[in-house]
Amino acid sequence: MKDEPTRSHSGRTLDELNMEAVLAGRLTTEDFRISGATLRRQANAAQAAGYSQLAENLRRAAELTGISNEQVLAIYDTLRPGRTTHKQLIALADHLETDCDAPRTAALIREAAQVYLERGLVREG
Repeated sequence: MKDEPTRSHSGRTLDELNMEAVLAGRLTTEDFRISGATLRRQANAAQAAGYSQLAENLRRAAELTGISNEQVLAIYDTLRPGRTTHKQLIALADHLETDCDAPRTAALIREAAQVYLERGLVREG
């Protein structure tokens, strides 16, 4: 895996991400998004170095690369205390796990839903 070039979300290599390509209009914002594969490699390195929590965070981040920026922002908004019900948080977790292939993120949402419920941070309903 070390011999594989680091690629952006769009598949471009780091060598392709340069000022000449920007000025020529050959690059888009998608070309500068990090890829899930890169985040997973970083997670493996963090795990090997003994940073298990960082590794888990990077693995969740890798899952989120398959979700649109708009959806990610909506998830963050939903997680703000008092914005949603416990049932809606569980439904969001189910959606992330089944439709978005994001089981780690779904588990984190379920954990948050339980904590929010225990601390009275969810709406009734």
